[in-house]
Amino acid sequence: MENRRGKGLSFARRIYQPRIIGLAVGCISVTGALYPLAMPVWVWAFLLVNGLIWGHLAYQLSTRSQFPYQAEQRNFLYDSVLGGFWVAAAQFTPLTTVTILSMITMNNFAAGGKRLFLRGVLAQGMGIAVAWLLFGVRFNPDVSLLQVYSCLPMLTLYPMAIGMVCYQLAIKLSEHKRALGALSRTDSLTGLLNHGSWKDLLHLKFHECQQQRSQATIALIDIDHFKQINDTHGHIVGDTVLRELSLELRRKLRENDLAGRYGGDEFCVILPQMPLAEAAQIMESMRKTFSDYRHPQIPELRVSLSIGLASFEPFFTDASLWLNAADRALYDAKDTGRNRVRVSDQVIAQFA
Repeated sequence: MENRRGKGLSFARRIYQPRIIGLAVGCISVTGALYPLAMPVWVWAFLLVNGLIWGHLAYQLSTRSQFPYQAEQRNFLYDSVLGGFWVAAAQFTPLTTVTILSMITMNNFAAGGKRLFLRGVLAQGMGIAVAWLLFGVRFNPDVSLLQVYSCLPMLTLYPMAIGMVCYQLAIKLSEHKRALGALSRTDSLTGLLNHGSWKDLLHLKFHECQQQRSQATIALIDIDHFKQINDTHGHIVGDTVLRELSLELRRKLRENDLAGRYGGDEFCVILPQMPLAEAAQIMESMRKTFSDYRHPQIPELRVSLSIGLASFEPFFTDASLWLNAADRALYDAKDTGRNRVRVSDQVIAQFA
């Protein structure tokens, strides 16, 4: 409910400024058509209320409503009724009629699609009927120079206001799209790349190394006995450990290094333009630093890392071979006692 109300309020705020601009310049257009007709004083007073007050009143009605979006839809129908009233009162002077009704129709289509457009047409018909009852059925096919000049503000300023709103909306949609794109690529717990995104980047880096004959290293990092941490201390503590590892990765790695969460307790890193020996030093430093981690509520908790490294080699025909080399190094670290860094022996095996 609150989310729907928030969206409705946002919609009402976007509509507010274009409406008060449109009503003000529309009042000028109607004035140019009514001026030669010697209308009674109450018509002019009503026109001023419509042109200068109704827009602010409509905003208050929508923002104070429990359902602002529905209230704003009703406001569009009121606009349609009033638009139909004024074009009929002005005896359907062609330029004024086209200017007023086309702008109202554009609003209805933009705000509610075909349904609001059809309801708007009926509302315009109601406004026309009221004007005919009050002033009679009259048509004036003439277009004076006064009417041309009085319609110019509506034909220029109002489309500019609508364009401004559309531009602002496009910017917001673009920002939302970027945010959603980032969310789809990242792991919600750690903020690192998720499994799929990291694998996609691994393939890109693999082909880049092939084409440019550049070097790179990948690392697979596993938290030792992580299931035991969850079983003994609970998943909240386990999540804290995962977040701490992700923070440590951000502290240790360069800006262009690519870190991701590969699985439950397994992390992965691509280190472009980094030889294996340098990568091993960085991972060893991180392993030592992380072994000193202490949970503030559970000081007896000890956490260690097993890390497997593999550098890109020209004889790799696929990115999966590169990843498998790091995976074998990781399992070697686990099999030889955990809490250590192991380097792939793929090169040695290839040339043995």
